Amino acid sequence: MKQQTVVLLSSGLDSTVNFMQARRNFGVKLAVTFQYGQRASVREVERSRLICERYEVSHKVIELPWLAELTSTSLVNRNYDVPTGKRLAIDDVTISQESAKAVWVPNRNGVFLNIAASIAESIGADFVVPGFNSEEAVTFPDNSVEYLHVLDQSFSYSTLTRVKTICFTQNMNKKEIVLLGRELSAPFDLMWPCYFGGAEPCGECESCLRFNRAMAGAELKR
Repeated sequence: MKQQTVVLLSSGLDSTVNFMQARRNFGVKLAVTFQYGQRASVREVERSRLICERYEVSHKVIELPWLAELTSTSLVNRNYDVPTGKRLAIDDVTISQESAKAVWVPNRNGVFLNIAASIAESIGADFVVPGFNSEEAVTFPDNSVEYLHVLDQSFSYSTLTRVKTICFTQNMNKKEIVLLGRELSAPFDLMWPCYFGGAEPCGECESCLRFNRAMAGAELKR
């Protein structure tokens, strides 16, 4: 019997490519999108829903308003500016560490993955699938391979079915993920790579800069 997954889908590059690879390698029983007060929540939910509709996958939106209350960082608090433009240098680790602090939400990925593991056990899925990459793992430790190994150990105690994590892009940089996405015919037209929720991606935040550089490096247009 084909193994099944629960995919954490935000409609960004990493999560969408992992969604596509999970469809190829396993089955996607459910895609989950979280709303926790992030600036781009409306766009993320909208685009994730469209991706799921295109590939006929069930989609669930989970609201976590309390998570926004735990942090004053700029990803969820409009009183603080998200670093953009000249304040960023995506190849400078020191500057990137500072910009990571500006958008940090306490234990966000821990919360997301534990909820996904609960869902996976309840619906009979074998894996939860986040969208991580080696590029951002340098400044976001909860994007790292080591973090997923620890979670697998934790889930072996907290789920009767011993749910596991799997991330197909954890050892890839953004350009490599774009190339994999092209191979998988990923829906680049539906992706939302931006920290903001405007009519179009801002092109100036760190997430947009990394996405646009990867697309250019792979010579791919949306």
